[in-house]
Amino acid sequence: MSDPVADGADPTSEQGENPAAARTRHGMEALWGLRTPSGRGPKQGLTVDAIAEAGVAVADEGGLDAVSMRRVAERLGVGTMSLYTYVPGKPELVEVMLDRVYAEPDGPVTHPDGWRAALEAHAHSDWDLYQRHPWVLHANVRAGLGPNELDRYERALRRVDGIGLTGREMAGVASLVGGYVGAAARRVADARSAPERTGLTDDEWWAARSAILDQVWDAERWPTASRLEEDDAFAPDSGLSYLEAEALTDFEFGLQRVLDGIDALVRSRAEG
Repeated sequence: MSDPVADGADPTSEQGENPAAARTRHGMEALWGLRTPSGRGPKQGLTVDAIAEAGVAVADEGGLDAVSMRRVAERLGVGTMSLYTYVPGKPELVEVMLDRVYAEPDGPVTHPDGWRAALEAHAHSDWDLYQRHPWVLHANVRAGLGPNELDRYERALRRVDGIGLTGREMAGVASLVGGYVGAAARRVADARSAPERTGLTDDEWWAARSAILDQVWDAERWPTASRLEEDDAFAPDSGLSYLEAEALTDFEFGLQRVLDGIDALVRSRAEG
């Protein structure tokens, strides 16, 4: 007979309840501190927060693929099965890990220079979070709707509250800025992981292609790119790979253009 826990089923599902719905419910209970361990068995001294902290540490060291109930239990010095009392499985473990990360600083809600400066500071705080915890970019889970995630979203909305936007526009601005930062940070994370994934350093990757490019390059076919190359537009900053430097430069440039677009919307509302 198969082990229901090993198979991913929640052994505490109520009779007739969709197992996926049960896991979602129990995941929410874990996020909000409502999942009370049973009185049976030895006291482990565990908390959901301690489990989340251990999971974050494992992910920071080895990425999301390194996270498992077993690895987290080993880090805490407890048996693997004891973790299931607090979180139903790895998907819910990742949710509580994310919510713990979302408690980290995210910039001021108000700024002396106005809403744009507050949004920019928030974007840079999110950017820094992704540099500390790049695995967050690959979590691929629905919104956990835990307390820290909701607090963070509330602050994002408050940064653009009272500046003339509708409620839907405020939500759209928060989504736009957050989505832009996440996508830009993913480019940097992919660039940094490229040597391990491909087996080639950045210099080796370019060297393997440059000889061919030198043979086939046609300045008449690609005149604009050729002019930019002559102007050193593609030269990376010192100490950074080309892909990483390009992604970092593009992030700063793109963030200002996103903020320009929001500013134009705010001005149009004021003029209307």
